[in-house]
Amino acid sequence: MKLIYIAALAMAGTAAHAETSAERTAAYLKKIAAEDRVEAPSKPPLNSVIAVSPVALDQARARDAERKAGKARGPVHGWAVLLKDNIDSTELPTTAGSLALKDNMTGRDAPLVANLRKAGVVILGKTNLSEWANFRSTSSLSGWSAVGGLSRNARDRLRNACGSSSGSGAAVAAGFADAAVGTETNGSVICPAAVEGIVGFKPTVGLVSRTHVVPISVSQDTAGPMTRTVSDAAALLTAMAGSDPADPATAQADARKTDFLAALSKDALKRTRIGVARYAAGFHPETDAVFEKALATLKAQGAVLVDVKDFPRRREISPLENRVLCVEFKAGLAAYLASTDPAKVKVRNLTDLIAFNKAHAAQEMPLFAQELFEICDRAKGLDDADYLKAKADAHRIAGPEGIDALLKQNDVVALVAPTMAPAYLIDPVLRGGYVGGGIGGPPAVAGYPHLTVPMGEVQGLPVGLSIVGTAWDDARVLSLGYAFEANK
Repeated sequence: MKLIYIAALAMAGTAAHAETSAERTAAYLKKIAAEDRVEAPSKPPLNSVIAVSPVALDQARARDAERKAGKARGPVHGWAVLLKDNIDSTELPTTAGSLALKDNMTGRDAPLVANLRKAGVVILGKTNLSEWANFRSTSSLSGWSAVGGLSRNARDRLRNACGSSSGSGAAVAAGFADAAVGTETNGSVICPAAVEGIVGFKPTVGLVSRTHVVPISVSQDTAGPMTRTVSDAAALLTAMAGSDPADPATAQADARKTDFLAALSKDALKRTRIGVARYAAGFHPETDAVFEKALATLKAQGAVLVDVKDFPRRREISPLENRVLCVEFKAGLAAYLASTDPAKVKVRNLTDLIAFNKAHAAQEMPLFAQELFEICDRAKGLDDADYLKAKADAHRIAGPEGIDALLKQNDVVALVAPTMAPAYLIDPVLRGGYVGGGIGGPPAVAGYPHLTVPMGEVQGLPVGLSIVGTAWDDARVLSLGYAFEANK
C-alpha cells in the first residue's frame, strides 16, 4: 500500500495536492457522517467519533487564508486532527466517555491543544474511548463508553479496537482525519494503533503536557500521536510537545524537544545495534512469523541484531504499578473535577462518581461494573509511605534496572518486539480474547518512549513492531521506526 505522508504534502504546500484544508476537512466531516455510526446488517457501526467541532470548517478556511498569504505555520498547518475525549478543547465538552461529564464544557484548551492550534492544526472533533481510559473495571469491554458506545476495529468491525484510545485508532485507520491524538497510561496508544495497522507513539513522560487532560496517573500518563506514518507522527509530536508550568514533569520538555520530523533518517538503522526482546515474543506463532520477517528487514538495512532473552524481575512491576495507579487516580481525578464547573459537573470526587454510576447503572454498567473505582476509593493519599515506595520501586525496576540495564549490558540503543497479536473478536458476554505478551509494560511504568509501526499482517489483520528506547530518546526511536517503515 502506498504510504500517504501528510507532513510531506503540508510542507510542499497546496500545489502538491488538489485539496485545501477546508476541502479536506469537509470531506472528513462528510465521511464521518456517512460511515461512523451508520449500521447495516453486515456492517455494525464503527463508533469512533463522539462529536465533531461546529467550527472546524471555519478553522480550516482560516488556515487556508494564512497559507495563501504565505503565512503557513509549519508541517501540520491545516491538518484536521481528532482528539481523544479526555482532552479539553474550547469548542466541545470533555466526557471521558462518562455520562457524569456529558455537560463538561470547560471552555479551555489543554496546553497540548493550544500548542497544536499555534502550529496551525484544525481541531476536527473528539474520539470515543474506553470509558475513564479503561480504568473502571477489572473486566471491561475495551473500547466501550456510555457516551460513545462500542468502538470497533476499522479493519474488521467484528473485532475489538483495543483501548483506551480505541476511537482515535479506528478513526485514523478509517480515514476520518489526517491524524488523531490518543493518551496512554499503559498500552492505550500502542495497542489500538497496532491492531488498526497504524502508527502510534507514546513519548517520554514529560515531553507533552498533561494539564486539562482527565488523568489516571501523574507518573505514567502522556498524550501521543496516532497517524498513518512515522513521518506524520513526528510532525504532530513536534507541534504537541513543550514545557508547561502547571505540569512539573514537563520542566525539561522545551530543552529536550526537537524538530522530530527533520530528525528522521532512512539510514537510521545502518550499523545500529538493536536488542531483540525475545522475552516479549513467543505468545502467538503467526505473529512471531511476521516478526521474524521484520527482523530480516532490520538486518537488511544494516542493523546489528542482538538477542535479549530475559528481563529480570519484570513480573514484579505490575503489582507495584497497580498500587501506584489507584492512589494517583483518586487524587488526580479529584483535582481535575475541582477545576470543572460544579453547575455542569455534579460529581466532585471518586466517591461521587461511584454513586453516580450506581444511580445510572442501566446506562453506565450494562456490560461491566466498577471494581477498580471501588478499590481505588479506599486508597490513601499521595504522601502515603507505601505508595511512595511502590512508585520508586516500580520505576527503578522498569527503568534504570530494567530497560536501561538491558540496553547497556547488550550494547544496544533500542529494544524491538512484536507489539501484540492481531485484534480479537468482540465478545460482550465473556469479554476476553487478548493474547498476552509484548513489550509495553516496562516503558509505560518507566515513562520511556515506545513506538509501534505496522510490520505486516496475520490472515489480513495487522500486527505491529514495537521499538522502545530510554528516556528522552524519542527522536532516535522515531527515526528507527521511520527507517524500518521506509524500507520494508
